[in-house]
Amino acid sequence: MAISGMTGFGRAEGALGAWNWAVEARSVNGRNLEVRFRGPPGFEGLERAAREGAQARFQRGQLTVGLQARRTEGAGAVRVNVDQLERYLSAGGPYVATGMVAPPRLDGLLGLKGVIEAADGLDDTEAQAALEAAMAASIGAALDGLLTARREEGGALAGVLAGLMDRIAELVGAAEGHAAAQPLAIKERFERRMAELAGDVVPEERVLQEAAALAVKADVREELDRLSGHIAAARALVGGDGAVGRRLDFLTQEFMREANTLCSKSAIAALTTVGLDLKAVIEQFREQVQNVE
Repeated sequence: MAISGMTGFGRAEGALGAWNWAVEARSVNGRNLEVRFRGPPGFEGLERAAREGAQARFQRGQLTVGLQARRTEGAGAVRVNVDQLERYLSAGGPYVATGMVAPPRLDGLLGLKGVIEAADGLDDTEAQAALEAAMAASIGAALDGLLTARREEGGALAGVLAGLMDRIAELVGAAEGHAAAQPLAIKERFERRMAELAGDVVPEERVLQEAAALAVKADVREELDRLSGHIAAARALVGGDGAVGRRLDFLTQEFMREANTLCSKSAIAALTTVGLDLKAVIEQFREQVQNVE
């Protein structure tokens, strides 16, 4: 299994009895895993299925799981709410007894709010459980679709990241070549400077000592070695399994730290140019890593 991205979309539909529904799951980048569930009234219990399903499949990203459900019109019977009807009769009884109002007609009573109810078929516990189980299965299917989309994005990202790592490796190799010329450049620069200040009276031995001290301070061998190690580590992560986004993000910070130090130690324009190009490519790498789970 290759790396995964954090952007994607999945959809699933289902039906049971008089009900049909559609589930959409989508995600965007996020430092941690955040799951939001949106469903119709009466199905709040499915939020748990959405959260547990997401946690079983993903480690990072902002996920939204939306459930839209509809019951076929006219699929259920109607019923009389006897308790509500009796409350109306009890409340109006004294007025009928005193002759203040005429006895109510059946059609009038049935038109009162709450007397006629649509039987939605969900009062039966087993029926409700079966419906929610079917909807939960659709949530899982939508999350599977989202997982597939995120893995496809990860496959594309892996190619982009590999290309950027190749470019970083090329620049590190170029920096090694330029770094080898730094000691001589430092010595020549120091000689010119001392000649401008003191003429030709400075002993050659003193020039070599001072130039060597400056060359040690400007030595970038350690930074280049670390950059090579970071490249190997990044390639292993991109070619591995699981959620590697955080570790790649950390490596990117280390990449940039070494590149900054290389630029600050550079004593020749060619090495500085390579260092600046290296920082630009590392920044591109960092931007792409933000999309990796």
